Amino acid sequence: MSQTYMIVAEVRGGKLRQVSLETLHAAALAKGEGDRITAVLIGHQLAEFAQELSGYGVDQVVTADHAGLAHYNPDTYFAALSEMIDAVQPCAVFFGHTSTGRDLAPQVAALLGAGQISDVIALEKDSSGLVFTRPLYAGKAFEKKRFTQGPFVVTIRPNNISAAAAVPGSQAEIVQTAYVPAADLRSVVKDVVHKASGKVDLTEAKIVVSGGRGVKSQDGFKPLEQLAEVLNAAVGASRGACDAGYCDYALQIGQTGKVVTPEIYIACGISGAIQHLAGMSQSRIIIAINKDPDAPIFQVADYGIVGDLFEVVPLLTEEFKKALA
Repeated sequence: MSQTYMIVAEVRGGKLRQVSLETLHAAALAKGEGDRITAVLIGHQLAEFAQELSGYGVDQVVTADHAGLAHYNPDTYFAALSEMIDAVQPCAVFFGHTSTGRDLAPQVAALLGAGQISDVIALEKDSSGLVFTRPLYAGKAFEKKRFTQGPFVVTIRPNNISAAAAVPGSQAEIVQTAYVPAADLRSVVKDVVHKASGKVDLTEAKIVVSGGRGVKSQDGFKPLEQLAEVLNAAVGASRGACDAGYCDYALQIGQTGKVVTPEIYIACGISGAIQHLAGMSQSRIIIAINKDPDAPIFQVADYGIVGDLFEVVPLLTEEFKKALA
């Protein structure tokens, strides 16, 4: 008997999030022959994104499209998702390991009486079924886990599983559910004010340029921002830089901030405290710039530059401008 694997896709900044396509690929790897994939979207004015998703080889796209869902609210989103799950009856639900996914996944697991594995960075099949890999102890160790029975819930860490590719000629069935807001909502989101934190989503960026206490001031981030603009990168920061008031906490990377896994991580003036390493140690290539040759960051860096970041970063920016011209 065929089963249905559900992925919960997200839209952010007027486009489908990259991690949603990575989650779709994870579901495709997990499903068996003859099984189906249903992608669900919750929000407002979703027709364009539903059409886009249908071109990635899914069997069905289900949307809950309503003005009351324009902004994320755990009450309204979970209510809409619950109705979709009841209609689809999936054997598994996949989320991106985002703020929304981390919020909804445990609620869905409780709803289904299902097991959950969070922050998955890889999955494979063996003779006994699916095996999920996730990091432990700030990336110092990894564990492999499996479910003994279904249904199950999984969250996928961004930038670890390759994104699903578009399938030429693919056209999925698109179903719009009739969402009706509850009359007794505990909270209502009227508006969302976004702080400007750069053009590139920090958690999904392929390149991250990050600053620590070594930037010395708010103005010290300007050379990093210039380098990031040339590389189409996101700007991040250590907790020390945030605590010192050099930048907003929205940029914080680390154990109490965001976890990033870019292809290239450029650490500028960051000593390399364990709390920071927890948020970036799984980056594919780590480049450290620090004037202290004994800074712990050099122990995890693939490439290290011992020097003043205010001299090194502008030089890198000019060289990248020439190389990318």
